[in-house]
Amino acid sequence: MSEFHLPTRRRLLIGAGTLFAWAHLPKLARAEGRDPRLLTIVLRGALDGLATVAPVGDPAWVSLRGDYALALDGKNPALRLDDFFALHPAMPNLHRMFTANQAVIVHAAASPYRERSHFDGQDVLESGIERPGGVATGWLNRALVGLVPEGRVEPTARQAFAVGTVTPLVVRGPAPVMSWTPQRLLPAREDTMTRLLELYRHTDPALARVLESSMSIAQIARAGGMEKPSPQNPNAGLNQVRAYFAEAAGTAAKFLARADGPRVGALALDGWDTHYNEGIATGRLAQLLGALDGALAAVETNMAEAWRETVVTVITEFGRTARINGSDGTDHGTATVALLVGGALKGGRVVADWPGLKPKDLYEDRDLKPTTDLRAVLKGVLKDHLRVADKALNADVFPGSETVQPMRGLLSV
Repeated sequence: MSEFHLPTRRRLLIGAGTLFAWAHLPKLARAEGRDPRLLTIVLRGALDGLATVAPVGDPAWVSLRGDYALALDGKNPALRLDDFFALHPAMPNLHRMFTANQAVIVHAAASPYRERSHFDGQDVLESGIERPGGVATGWLNRALVGLVPEGRVEPTARQAFAVGTVTPLVVRGPAPVMSWTPQRLLPAREDTMTRLLELYRHTDPALARVLESSMSIAQIARAGGMEKPSPQNPNAGLNQVRAYFAEAAGTAAKFLARADGPRVGALALDGWDTHYNEGIATGRLAQLLGALDGALAAVETNMAEAWRETVVTVITEFGRTARINGSDGTDHGTATVALLVGGALKGGRVVADWPGLKPKDLYEDRDLKPTTDLRAVLKGVLKDHLRVADKALNADVFPGSETVQPMRGLLSV
């Protein structure tokens, strides 16, 4: 069981999880008799898509990962999705949604970024720009602002709201933000704090200086008083991770479900940098996937009747290496999975232009090769769910993406 290091005071929380929501209701959707909700969850640290959704039908799968290759049989069998793909056993709620046609999985997907820096990868993912450092606003904020000139939103409606203390780039822009802090906090690990400080040195140097002057990694390491794993209570850290994920996502859903509440939000969850002890069904990744699965279930429950008009997108900056490293983990990679759940989806499908896992098929002889542009997935959701116009998607939301066509058929209507 891997240990989760926990801070004791709210003032030590930086970037652990942040939720923002835009309160404007798209008028075009309302004219169509719809009231759509959209929640974007960013998994910071890079998700191992091959371990999450295993290509059990690929003849090279078992030889690639050996004992770490999930299979449909064995002690911890994967959950069958179709004849080729199977879901990690830690995600029974996602599997239930998939079989109910309320989940779509897009495999071998990636943003335009092709290097392996968390900071730059997150910048590209959240900004929607092809190169890091291009803008100081995020694609989600620009998508919603772009609806205003066409009269599709109410520009004087309520403010946005946030969980946490640091605004992720995906939602930066003109949208006003109010804050809400959950009772539980996501664990802050030393590598997490280092990465966040480095990220803000690139994107917001002034904020980085404030963070460095007000706290240090040493403070986080010394913080005590919260429940920690022990021989008597080995699951203490894991239970708090699950509780935080569920509370943050579940509260987001409660806001989004309100008749007078916001309609679009974004939540950032940290901790997915699985360089060591990633495991199969019992390692660190399994623990995180179980927590994410619980969070998705909390969204479904708390959305209540609004679930039928909801789409949740789960995205990450890049994938992880196809092979396991020497510390039983995976290193920074390229392609991964995008997970979509919600009652508004035409689900029950894994969408993949599968590149194969033979050595000659791997990207740079190490990674799952990207065959789907993540922007196509996000464009498809924004176009068909919120009715964002093609012109805005190409010019403002994802500038320079004219050749990337929106993925169609993701929505049930």
